[in-house]
Amino acid sequence: MDPIDRSLVLASRRETTRLGARIAAALRSGDLVVLCGALGAGKTFLARAIIRAMGVARDNAVPSPTFALVHEYATSRGDVLHADLYRLLGQETLLDEEIGRLGLRERRAEGAILLAEWAETSEIALGGTAELAVSLVIEGENARRATVRGTRAAEI
Repeated sequence: MDPIDRSLVLASRRETTRLGARIAAALRSGDLVVLCGALGAGKTFLARAIIRAMGVARDNAVPSPTFALVHEYATSRGDVLHADLYRLLGQETLLDEEIGRLGLRERRAEGAILLAEWAETSEIALGGTAELAVSLVIEGENARRATVRGTRAAEI
C-alpha cells in the first residue's frame, strides 16, 4: 500500500487523545510510529494517549523517556516501546550504537510496537520505514495541527 498524508486540526488535548486512540487501533505487531515536532508540540502527550488506548492503566505512570531513552509497557496487544532520541541528535554514530545497544530493531522484529520521538532521520536504524509518521505543529495553547503520513494513515 502506498503511503498517504492526512492533515488534522486538533483544537484541544481531548482531540489529541482521540487521535491517539485512533492510532492505537490501527497499530499492528512490529509497527514503528515516528513522532515529530518542536519542543512542547505534544509528542509525549500523543505517545501517552496511544499507550493508554492500548490498555496501560492510568495508575501506571507514562513519563517522557528523554533521560531513560526508552520505556517499555506490556499491553494485551503486546509490548509497546516509547523511545526519545533527542539527547542523541547530531551524533549519528552514537545514535546507531545506542539504538543497537537498546535492541530497538530486534524488539520490533520480535513484534514490539515502537513509538519514537525525535527519530525523523533514524527510521532505517530503527528497523525500517515507519508505518506512521506524525508531525505536530503548535497552533495555540492546546491546539495542534497533526500531519499523519504512512501506510497506516488511511486507517486513522
